[in-house]
Amino acid sequence: MKKNGKKNVSKPVEKEVVVVTESDDEVVASDSEHESVESPVVSDDDDYEIFSEGNDDRNSDSDLDSGSGSEDEDGEHPSNGAGLSDGVDNFDQGDQSASEDSREAVDESDSSEDEVGPRNTIGDVPLKWYEDEEHIGYDVAGKKIKKKERLDKLDSFLARTDDANSWRKIMDDIEDEEVELTKEETKLIRRMLKGKAPHADFDPHAPYVDWFAWDGAKHPLSNAPEPKRRFIPSKWESKKVVKYIRAIRKGLIKFDKPKEEPRFYNLWGDETEESRHGLSYIPAPKAKLPGHDESYNPSLEYIPTQEEISAYQLMFEEDRPKFIPKRFTSLRSVPAYEKSVRETFDRCLDLYLCPRARKKRINIDPESLKPKLPSRKDLKPYPTTCYLEYKGHKGPVVSICTDPVGQHIASGSHDGTVRIWEVETGRCIKVWELGEPVQHVAWNPLPEFPILAVSMGQDVLVLNTGLEKEDNKMIADLLRVETTPAPDDSESAGSSVSWSQYDKYEGIRIKHFKTVSSVEWHRKGDYFSTVMPAGESKAVLIHLLSKKLTQRLPFKLHGLPVCSTFHPTRSIFFVSTKKNVRVYDLVKKKFIKKLEAGVREISSVSIHPGGDNVIVGSKDGKLCWFDMDLSSKPYKILKSHPKDITNVAFHRNYPLFASSSDDCTAYVFHGMVYSDLNQNPLIVPLEILHGHTSVNGRGVLDCKFHPRQPWLFTAGADAVIKLFCH
Repeated sequence: MKKNGKKNVSKPVEKEVVVVTESDDEVVASDSEHESVESPVVSDDDDYEIFSEGNDDRNSDSDLDSGSGSEDEDGEHPSNGAGLSDGVDNFDQGDQSASEDSREAVDESDSSEDEVGPRNTIGDVPLKWYEDEEHIGYDVAGKKIKKKERLDKLDSFLARTDDANSWRKIMDDIEDEEVELTKEETKLIRRMLKGKAPHADFDPHAPYVDWFAWDGAKHPLSNAPEPKRRFIPSKWESKKVVKYIRAIRKGLIKFDKPKEEPRFYNLWGDETEESRHGLSYIPAPKAKLPGHDESYNPSLEYIPTQEEISAYQLMFEEDRPKFIPKRFTSLRSVPAYEKSVRETFDRCLDLYLCPRARKKRINIDPESLKPKLPSRKDLKPYPTTCYLEYKGHKGPVVSICTDPVGQHIASGSHDGTVRIWEVETGRCIKVWELGEPVQHVAWNPLPEFPILAVSMGQDVLVLNTGLEKEDNKMIADLLRVETTPAPDDSESAGSSVSWSQYDKYEGIRIKHFKTVSSVEWHRKGDYFSTVMPAGESKAVLIHLLSKKLTQRLPFKLHGLPVCSTFHPTRSIFFVSTKKNVRVYDLVKKKFIKKLEAGVREISSVSIHPGGDNVIVGSKDGKLCWFDMDLSSKPYKILKSHPKDITNVAFHRNYPLFASSSDDCTAYVFHGMVYSDLNQNPLIVPLEILHGHTSVNGRGVLDCKFHPRQPWLFTAGADAVIKLFCH
């Protein structure tokens, strides 16, 4: 049989594809690169049609008869096993071919009783879900339909070669079986490929029947001639154009300038981000969907008991649950929701009044933002529990101080007494009845001079504690005032302070012109400073005990002073006002630095033993850590206490510091300062010490560390001194 000169190239579809070549009457089977097939694909070309009109004219009735007869015998052309006869191909030549087709398909029945339902009941489920499974679905009984073994490409090619009807067979993936196309189905496919109706008895060019024809259709709606105004330019439009031209010339109408491309662009920028003009549309948040508890017949675990309902009435309205589940026998018995109108109105207000802004969400683990701190077990020892209590005062204990060795502790109270206690036993050794509320006590830092400085009112007393092991004449000579010393170089300092012998107790009395709030010793034990908040320019004075001299600070104070302290190793002096801490060099007599705390009011200051770090306590509960080598701003601000901080203290040997507050607690922190300047100090909260009671709104008034042990002493407004040990 002849074939045309050109060869058709068909697209590979699935395992077996029916392809009609460009011959007059030949259909061949082609191999596919895929293993499965969804539908037979028949190639078609405009230049080489399978059945052209010329072929239909040339084929005669005898050809049809002979062709149909050959097909009745084998179902295929005798000369070509992969093709159809010309009689079968030319199926659209009238009623004769249609009648022959009907005779050939007489074995098939359209009865619904003969139709067999699909074996696989998965429906429209994608077959991709069963790619990795051993089955392809389930039958009507719910049993798995196992996959059949597939032949490889070579075996399938050989099987198609041996089978003359292989071109009619396609693979049904849902049923996992081969289906052989009937002659009627192949004819339908051919007609559809040529763009014809699937059925041969359909006439696409039937004459049109006008169901709405009427007798007067030849007359239009109006026979009036076209008006002249339709052929003349409109005057109104010309006036409107002139109006727009004048507005453009006056600048009332402005056009958008052409967008210029930027000469430079961000090399590392994200090109996906487009600049938006105006507000972008942000959809409103969706309302929360109801859950199981809002069902009309919820489970028993969602229904609250009567006790729980009674507990809801005692709760605040904002904490009370908005909806209480109830159970109804049927949906018909569910009443209307009484708050539906109110909630809908609130929802409308939220959508109308609340502005919405688009925020970029950054997926960051919150745990990664927390600083990685060492374990508290690795930072021991530090004070944790109350070991001893010192009782004896009748008023609030406002100040405490330990001796340089750590065997004794001195305390001053508003009851007008100063007491000395043994640290390990809690026994009171000595009591001074001064008759006036004590403001501050400070022990001399030299062990060979057990001298105590006490401030009360306008007087500062320097007392001999009598704790020396043997009679020390040096202490007696040091605390003896023979005559009134001559005035200093500062004309105001000598006239404002007077030195005199305190005859009631062995010591010296220094009379000031204003109330003294604090006393601090120099590390050498010969100098000490006093602070008078109301003293104006003479508010801070430095006294020399060996020569009984007094001099005022040679610097101008900016603000009311609160406290003062000496540097532990250098000749640097710290003066704290209510807002900042000023640092001075006493040898060079110059101002060094101002530390700005940024708090409401400073209450206390403590210097690290290394001298480069300072902690500042404030009356708004904030503790500021300053690194003097780093900045004049706080390195860390710790908001630990809800009330005023009364005092802060560093430990001399251990990396510990503490703060006391009017909230009746004392906080203990680990503060490690490294010698490496590139490494910041490590601050770790360790313990909160409780035990004091509040009296008149005051709590813990003072705290001091033991000089050698990791112990902390606290003095409270309840007239009790507590020792916390590790």
